[in-house]
Amino acid sequence: MTQQYLVGELSVRLAQLQEAADPQAADRFASLRREVEAAPPHALGPAVERAIRLADEYCWDSVRRGDVTAFDGLAAWSAELCEFAACAGLLDREAGG
Repeated sequence: MTQQYLVGELSVRLAQLQEAADPQAADRFASLRREVEAAPPHALGPAVERAIRLADEYCWDSVRRGDVTAFDGLAAWSAELCEFAACAGLLDREAGG
């Protein structure tokens, strides 16, 4: 896969999470998305790991608030992000990613 493809696909996944999130979380996903779009290729793995942690944080937040719709959307797009990252080799296997 080309680096431009990886950046583009990661940006799409972050945009999907951004749309599924509440406004505060959406701002954080948008910020991470801008960072990914400007990042050098070696920074994609750490950015993916931060995106996964951020999605996990907001999934748990939606559970605490009892917001099933938010949880459903965030969990679905988080799974897409994880699958893409694993297939693209962007997760650090030794760190448990």
